[in-house]
Amino acid sequence: MRKLLWLLNGAVLGFVAAHFVNQTPEGRRFFDRVNRGVNEFSRAFTTGYEAEAEADDAALADDVESALRELRDKDS
Repeated sequence: MRKLLWLLNGAVLGFVAAHFVNQTPEGRRFFDRVNRGVNEFSRAFTTGYEAEAEADDAALADDVESALRELRDKDS
C-alpha cells in the first residue's frame, strides 16, 4: 500500500511540474517536440500494422482460392 501511495504522489507531482513547465515558452516548445515524436511513432506503428494486416488478408485469400480450386478439381 505504501508503494502505491509513493507512485500516486510521484504521478501527481509529475503532472504539477509538467503544468508549470508548459507555462514557459521553452516548455511549450519541449512538449511540442515530444508530441510530434509521439504522433510520428503512432503513425508509423499504424502504417506497419495495417501493412501486416493486409499481407495476412492476402495470404488468407490465396489459401481460400487454393482450397476452392482443389475442391473443384477433385469433383471434376
